[in-house]
Amino acid sequence: MSKHRSFYLALALIAMLVVASAAHADRLKDLADVEGVRANQLIGYGLVVGLDGTGDQTSQARFTVQSLKSLLTQLGVTIPPDVNPQLKNVAAVAVHAELPAFAKPGQTIDITVSSLANAGSLRGGSLLMTPLKGPDGQVYAMAQGSLVVGGFGVSGRDGSRVSVNVPSAGRIPGGAIVERAVASTTDPGDHITLNLHSADFTTAARITESLNAVYGAGTAEALDAVSVRVAAPRDASRRVRFMAELETMEVDPGQAAARVVVNSRTGTIVIGSNVRVSPAAVAHGSLSVTISESFGVSQPNAFSDGETVVVPESRIRVEEEDSRMFLFDPGVTLSDLVRAVNEVGAAPGDLIAILEALKRVGALRAELVVI
Repeated sequence: MSKHRSFYLALALIAMLVVASAAHADRLKDLADVEGVRANQLIGYGLVVGLDGTGDQTSQARFTVQSLKSLLTQLGVTIPPDVNPQLKNVAAVAVHAELPAFAKPGQTIDITVSSLANAGSLRGGSLLMTPLKGPDGQVYAMAQGSLVVGGFGVSGRDGSRVSVNVPSAGRIPGGAIVERAVASTTDPGDHITLNLHSADFTTAARITESLNAVYGAGTAEALDAVSVRVAAPRDASRRVRFMAELETMEVDPGQAAARVVVNSRTGTIVIGSNVRVSPAAVAHGSLSVTISESFGVSQPNAFSDGETVVVPESRIRVEEEDSRMFLFDPGVTLSDLVRAVNEVGAAPGDLIAILEALKRVGALRAELVVI
């Protein structure tokens, strides 16, 4: 099986999975979030120690030395101002994490550690105690632990380097302990608001109908394409049970908008299940022009007054592949489009050009998004 054929078969499989998933109801917890129940971003600055000579080059990253001196001073170790330690096993890093909703003091969260300066690798290092702050400047967690780095790098004295993945960043599972809880922003009143992950009037209307059918008319009200307002008990215990029931309720979401997403850099193409093509004829082929340059020598006859000169010679060859034209009938579906393009042997880049041409002539009944 050719590479291109495998590509389009995989594309068709994705489309069939999208169609199959659209035919089944989804849980409400997979379609919407409760307004006010959200995570919060945390960030901090720290030092990673214990590296095997792959730390920051202190001649270029002086703030690493400054940070280490400040840390040692807090621990009772004083370094004279005129002493500049040559560090190879220390790296300055940025630490960031996501504090989940309802996180309580004593719980742990995962953190990501990334090099700030010119450290070659963080592999084998340990993060020293680092406070993680929120946008308000308050400390919400303390991070510390040994890094897990998925990549590694090897360099030679001549400047050559081999790197696998990204060794300058790593993670520490459960590497931060929550020190402060974030106050809940949910409204303790008589209603809660469900916000859909994707704006869709059909889905909002169906959620409203389902809730009113189960809990009675007037329980739910669709405010717009995103928000659905639901009457809820004020008592905390009853509200938790009510929210548990809402999460497991199944709703048939509206069909996704017809959309084609193209990544022109990698040749990745994702086509939604509702994409249609109106009547159009497409011809596919390629023209290659090869120009080769060479030089010849013009030698004059004997006993003549001519001079020997170098004469350039150009050869131009034009090759045109056999092109085919295929016709799209009214209402052509995604599978028909993939099959037609596959039959002419078009590459992913050619399919991108075909889609753009169909969109330009108004034959592509979908939104074309190029990223």
